[in-house]
Amino acid sequence: MHGLSASLDEARALAAALEARPPPARVAICPPATLVSRMAVALAGLPILIGGQDCRPEPAGAFTGDISAEMLIDAGASLVILGHSERRAGHGESDGLVAAKVKGALRAGLEPIVCVGEGLDQRRAGAAVAIVEAQLRGSLPVELAGARFAIAYEPVWAIGSGLVPELDEIEAVHGAIRDELVALFGEAGATAPILYGGSVKPSNAKAILSVKNVGGALVGGASLIAAEFARIIEAI
Repeated sequence: MHGLSASLDEARALAAALEARPPPARVAICPPATLVSRMAVALAGLPILIGGQDCRPEPAGAFTGDISAEMLIDAGASLVILGHSERRAGHGESDGLVAAKVKGALRAGLEPIVCVGEGLDQRRAGAAVAIVEAQLRGSLPVELAGARFAIAYEPVWAIGSGLVPELDEIEAVHGAIRDELVALFGEAGATAPILYGGSVKPSNAKAILSVKNVGGALVGGASLIAAEFARIIEAI
């Protein structure tokens, strides 16, 4: 829940930086729903994709205040984040609901970024991998087979805290995610990007992005300032 009209200038500044130095990866901004359409217009033809932060499973209906995948497409989005830890924790979203949202996103033509991650108590109990594997099995519907999608591993305890897992801890979870994706989707599971999210910033981005099976980053607070986000992108 960050971003007002002034954020459009930050997005334009980021686009200018990327045009001057094209990155070797796709870059996307997922603003609040109030900015999706305006940001899509402001960045039309520029090297930044636009995504939503959430969507309902249904295409339409009496769901006041919610937004459907079709609405995001209509506003100019091409991706959507689903199952973010803040949605799971703050809105009680279950794996089943996340899977239903993924189906809705695919129906509308959105590329889903599906988030998984453990809490601090689960990490301390040595259950991080088991928790993440269970979330993957419950949150990824069979309809993803053959579709373009990404997984984002975001340890809940690292989000906004400034804390980051050790690199070998990130590698262990990303490796387990890769194995689970291959078991679920075969060859498609071997190539789907696995992003790391959780206090990614310019100072640690290069080290994190060098870890095996880390295929990108889901950036939070550091993405709000164009110069900071650009420095993270330069670390790819």
